[in-house]
Amino acid sequence: MSINPHAIVHSLAKIGANVEIGAFCVIESDVVIGDGCRLESNVTIKRGAVIGKENHLCTGTVLGGRPQHTAVKGDCGGICIGDNNIFRENVTVHRAIKESEVTVIGDNNYLMVNAHVAHDCKVGNDNVLVNNVMLGGHVQVGNRVNLGGAVGVHQFCRIGSLAMVGGLARVIQDVPPFVTVDGLTGRICGLNQIGLRRSGRTIEEIRILKDVYRLIFRSGLTWKEILKKLEDDYSIGPGAEMTQFLAATKRGIVSERHSVGRTPLRLLDAENNDKNDGDHENEIQTIRVNAG
Repeated sequence: MSINPHAIVHSLAKIGANVEIGAFCVIESDVVIGDGCRLESNVTIKRGAVIGKENHLCTGTVLGGRPQHTAVKGDCGGICIGDNNIFRENVTVHRAIKESEVTVIGDNNYLMVNAHVAHDCKVGNDNVLVNNVMLGGHVQVGNRVNLGGAVGVHQFCRIGSLAMVGGLARVIQDVPPFVTVDGLTGRICGLNQIGLRRSGRTIEEIRILKDVYRLIFRSGLTWKEILKKLEDDYSIGPGAEMTQFLAATKRGIVSERHSVGRTPLRLLDAENNDKNDGDHENEIQTIRVNAG
């Protein structure tokens, strides 16, 4: 264990083996830090925080702050951090509202500069939260999710596993597993095929997920009909996670980004534009352009 003499570590904090604590860090009481963690300078870990092994906390990280919620008057819950996570500069993670609850971050996550995880969030494993990502209270994030820079996720929304959300997107409904969300429109623009391949999904599994995607977004069925067909045809196999996710949604899901259709553009015929007979049917050419 290595603790800088300028750090403040409460006597009731439990510090594991081979932990490095840098200058001007503050570790409050009722904190548990697992073996092999590294805390750079000016890291603050507040009481009620339980941190696993081999986590790297960069300068300015604050774990265990009180919930930003006006209803919180007395004591509140805690946070539970898994193993092998990286928290870059100025990341903040807040405690749960109720004393019996915890904000959870799993294993092998990478939270970049200024990312914020609010009270009662549940973040899985192997996720990347890019700079300035903001997770509202009670947000749930699956596994292997990539949230681009400055993505804002509304409270109580869910992000399914292997979803990829483009930078600056505003997420106000659930994002199903395996899809890509366009940062400009905040809408779904297809499957996250690169992420699926990197995760080891086979060509056949991806084909099935494409069928599920078409059923959900392009079949023209009602929501109840979609859920019924998903339960009948995709209760097991690659589509089962999508089926279970949609069946559990309470906020609805993000809609698909429809490309702008082909629009007729009418142009005057330059050779006949001096006619004054009032009948311009022969003066007009119609061409098709892709407005998307």
